[in-house]
Amino acid sequence: MIKFDVTLLTDSRYVAPVKTNWYIQNILDEDRLLTAALERKGLRVTRTHWDNDDFDWKETRAIAFRTTWDYFHRFSEFTSWLNLVSMKTQMINPLSIIQWNMDKHYLLDLHNKSITTPPTIFIETGDRRPLREIVEQTNWSEFILKPAVSGAARHTYRFQREQSDEYEITFQNLIVVESMLLQEFQHLILSKGEVALMLFNGKFSHAVLKQAKPGDFRVQDDFGGSVYDYVPSTEEIQFAEKVVSVCDPLPAYARVDLIWNNQNQLCVSELELIEPELWMRKFPAAAESFAEAITAMII
Repeated sequence: MIKFDVTLLTDSRYVAPVKTNWYIQNILDEDRLLTAALERKGLRVTRTHWDNDDFDWKETRAIAFRTTWDYFHRFSEFTSWLNLVSMKTQMINPLSIIQWNMDKHYLLDLHNKSITTPPTIFIETGDRRPLREIVEQTNWSEFILKPAVSGAARHTYRFQREQSDEYEITFQNLIVVESMLLQEFQHLILSKGEVALMLFNGKFSHAVLKQAKPGDFRVQDDFGGSVYDYVPSTEEIQFAEKVVSVCDPLPAYARVDLIWNNQNQLCVSELELIEPELWMRKFPAAAESFAEAITAMII
């Protein structure tokens, strides 16, 4: 028996927190906005954590991924859960999109579809080359090293060419168990920041500008980054919509993170299709667009 039309997914830390802070409150506020928008469309909505063993997934028509922000720490478990639950209910975004977007190898697919991305070397699990050897194959002067499956800047390191030996042990420990990306560092992120554009059903909704704190390169608020209102240019909107248009199937919701590369060209730093922060609290009308996109996708 179907009890709910939509179940919003979070992780167990954010279901019913005893204590809140600004970070947790943002999560709760965002889900309240979306819940209210869905309910105004006559939908029955609930909210739970993705690994809730007591929840019967056959009792919900669809599940929408919101803040499952522990999945990259429990990737094997999350992957198994996805395969199991996908046979019981509809996923929004769809399973195929989630599986593709979980691993940053999707950047290679975007590059092959003529989408500008940062220069990237993909290093596969078990590669026995020293990091220095891989670094010396490039003409880059500064690098970013990070896992192919990651979030919130987990194991993300910035270093100069001559500093590669300092990260050798870390690299060797990681490459045994997971694939890694080595990218050319794009310096303009320090001065111009990163623009996050939110899209629903492939159409632009709103945007914010993220900037790192002085002395850092990570724009996430976890590391002291700041978020500002931002009105994107027509070029930036068209670029983001093009990025989403090459996804198959078209996602109900997406966040396209854009930076300017070392040639001052727009490029994709991240494409978030699983559990992106969407800053609906800054643009409450976006919750209506999100609800419309979810409603349109429910079978």
